[in-house]
Amino acid sequence: MSGAAFDSVSFLEQAVQTPSHESVDEMREFVVETLDQFGAESEVVAGGCVLAKKYSDAPGEGPHLVLNTHLDTVTPHVPFERGEAHEDERADSVSDDGPGDVIRGRGACDAKGPLAALLSGFLAADPERGRITLALTPDEESLSLGAAALTGRSPGTEDRLNGDLFLVGEPTSLDACTAAKGRFQGTVELSGTAAHAAEFAGANAVAAAEGALAAIRTFDDGADEHPQLGPPKLTPTVIEGGGATNQVPADCEITADRRSVPPETAEGFRSSLADAVRESTPKDIGVAVALTDRESPFFEAFSTDPDHELVGAVANAARIAADSTGILADRGGAVRPFGAATEASYFAPAPTVVFGPGDLADNAGAVAHAEREYVRVREVEAAAKTVERSIAALLGDAGATAADDAV
Repeated sequence: MSGAAFDSVSFLEQAVQTPSHESVDEMREFVVETLDQFGAESEVVAGGCVLAKKYSDAPGEGPHLVLNTHLDTVTPHVPFERGEAHEDERADSVSDDGPGDVIRGRGACDAKGPLAALLSGFLAADPERGRITLALTPDEESLSLGAAALTGRSPGTEDRLNGDLFLVGEPTSLDACTAAKGRFQGTVELSGTAAHAAEFAGANAVAAAEGALAAIRTFDDGADEHPQLGPPKLTPTVIEGGGATNQVPADCEITADRRSVPPETAEGFRSSLADAVRESTPKDIGVAVALTDRESPFFEAFSTDPDHELVGAVANAARIAADSTGILADRGGAVRPFGAATEASYFAPAPTVVFGPGDLADNAGAVAHAEREYVRVREVEAAAKTVERSIAALLGDAGATAADDAV
């Protein structure tokens, strides 16, 4: 990066070449140095999170907007490369003046491309009202301990953000994503009484799994569909039980994956599943349902009203930016749910939008967390413009910019 202006694409090229899969230390240092280079003070807090803030002259007359994404990435290693898009990297909606360049490499779209866009918006911001915080977390791909501490969800911590509006960077194909299902994991433990298999004695925990699996299969019968996310989903994923081929087994354990929709909470799910399994298993079988132990809260489902001002600002800005960057109107600016669980869950119930360049998957297969991870340069540029315009709309003169964009 050189010159006075921040270049989101140049930043991304360096970011993708900066490892952050085993430790985010080098990546965090790069971000802090970048903020400092462009005149923005930052601090490292709460389990390794990076915070930077900007205030208008009237911070109490507008919202507190928080820009959030994560610094960490996952395997596999994808070497950095910039070049013309391959056939399987070209979107049907790219304009006819050529396929354009892509940046390939680990974290290109998840989430260093979104990070580049958020940094661009934050550094360009000059809010006329309210205030803005850039909040970058270190471990979203694992336990989200940083985000949990930053939002006061870990024991002994307090909410250091207290935001009114949240814009979370993830690969969304430049769409404004207003909701995502939660993800819980629980275990159903069935306890019986061991006996010799030749005798009519004991209480068979493995046989009781038949009723438990039926309870799981019918758990959501009659459940209302969420208007944005559709129905919840409960899937048995692992089953273990028994210890000897000639013994009535005393124990059986079933692991289940839960994809929740609002307003279900992790504890509400656990309690309801325990009740359902008890009703479907013999009385002589003990039933215990527990959430899998983890050091931070599970990601619960979240949803934001699609008609909220935040959603309109981001969607309008994305459509304008996509058009001006040579991306056709059918890509970018749609309002829809996001396909994966994210730290956006921790910011609910405050209005939250997930947004960024790139795709979780495309027509050729997986992109994020895959060996073919890439992001289109045009989309990074369009995402940066979107964030800049969204901030101006939300923190400008009483939303005048948002009204102009909607015309």
